[in-house]
Amino acid sequence: MRDPAGELPDGPVRGAVLIAGPTASGKSAMALDVARATGGAVINADSMQVYSVLKVLTARPGADDLAVAPHYLYGHMRPDVHYSTGDWLRDVGRLIASGELAGRRLIFVGGTGLYFRALTGGLAAMPAIPKDVRDAWRARLAERGPGRLHAELARRDPKGAARIGPADGQRIVRALEVVDHTGLPIGHWQSRKGQALVDMASARAFAIAPERPVLHSRINERFDRMVEAGAPDEVRDLLALGIPASMPAMKAIGVQQLAAALAGTLSTETAVEQAKAATRQYAKRQMTWFKNQLGAEWQSIQKPQDAETVDSLFNQ
Repeated sequence: MRDPAGELPDGPVRGAVLIAGPTASGKSAMALDVARATGGAVINADSMQVYSVLKVLTARPGADDLAVAPHYLYGHMRPDVHYSTGDWLRDVGRLIASGELAGRRLIFVGGTGLYFRALTGGLAAMPAIPKDVRDAWRARLAERGPGRLHAELARRDPKGAARIGPADGQRIVRALEVVDHTGLPIGHWQSRKGQALVDMASARAFAIAPERPVLHSRINERFDRMVEAGAPDEVRDLLALGIPASMPAMKAIGVQQLAAALAGTLSTETAVEQAKAATRQYAKRQMTWFKNQLGAEWQSIQKPQDAETVDSLFNQ
């Protein structure tokens, strides 16, 4: 079996910029400003922006942004693929190891906390699972439900099952596909410490924490713009692919609500308001995670335009 650790670069990247924040906080604009000023490259660290089709609904960078600086790991995965944190870390490692970014400042930006944790602290060297194995287990989850699969996991990997709730279908399936493909429990792989890809001692890390009323206003205004820019059409195209509802891309905020509007079970106005509310709730969870999980190396800022932070990056 291929060793995932062998796909990573020889050592951690120095001088990287990390920008984390909740959805609609302005982190992508800050990343673009840093890239423009330093000749850097922007690397996506958001688990929904990796998927194609939902360009508008996930607020991926547009053509004007791409003209300013190179962007990587945006929209490169089909929405019928289950793309894990480990997959993302391997893709980052391959990108760095390729030498394509040599001489550029690397700017990681996104709202997925687990991506940043893996980037800066390493990730257990989990095995790559073939698509047919993944698809088979996800089909069983849809057919049998998480309870029955949890009972099967308890037979095959009792320790793993004890750490996972019986309703947590995604984690149950992940543990089952690992033991099925490798013959070893997921705990064995999780105990193998991975390699950090970023040297935090030389990095600049920012966690954007806007004031709540400001963030809520930005969320509401942005979703209105998304609808005007064609988000319902993207959802229609996504639904046409017949992807199971359990796939991560189908859980992007706005998909469920706009799908209901397209089906006529919700008015467009109600669907939009529900999507805005779901986005605000998600942003709250993101901010709580960043506050509790990011280390002392991260500088908290209210807005990306804070002069003492952005200028310090530009004037070096």
